[in-house]
Amino acid sequence: MKYQELGLRGAYVISPEPISDVRGFFARVWDAGEFTGHGLDATVVQCNMSFNLKRGTVRGMHFQRPPHEEVKLVRCHRGSIFDVIVDVRPSSPTRLRWEGVVLDAENRLALYVPKGFAHGYQTLEDDTEVFYQVSEYYHPESEGALLWNDPAVGIRWPITDVIVSEKDRKAAPLPAQA
Repeated sequence: MKYQELGLRGAYVISPEPISDVRGFFARVWDAGEFTGHGLDATVVQCNMSFNLKRGTVRGMHFQRPPHEEVKLVRCHRGSIFDVIVDVRPSSPTRLRWEGVVLDAENRLALYVPKGFAHGYQTLEDDTEVFYQVSEYYHPESEGALLWNDPAVGIRWPITDVIVSEKDRKAAPLPAQA
């Protein structure tokens, strides 16, 4: 696997290195020892999947507060997404900066989302399926959210006609001074 660190410290795009022959290819997409060797948290306690009917669906921006912060490894197995992370670490020099990566069934990339980041995505196609491994069990009392279109963060979503859950629509915007 190849590991490319993004501009937000600790976040990586991970790409498989396929071995091809006449049948197709084989590629390793998870190796706890290799993750640990790159300084990444290799804990996986839960795997989640979401299916999205319509293009333009936004899910996010979610995070877990301490003591239940979580690492995510996100892949798109069907369709495509614009996957976004926002640094919400209180003392980080990149606090409230965001990055977005296209993940799809063709590029087979994964996004490693470290602890202290909000995460969300927008579907770029109908019938999109997303799979992610998570390092911590879900704790509703620790759930946090950023408003998906908060001007203080300024995420540039590729599709303007969006479908957003009521819960995500009601996330509080950041204070003007944040």
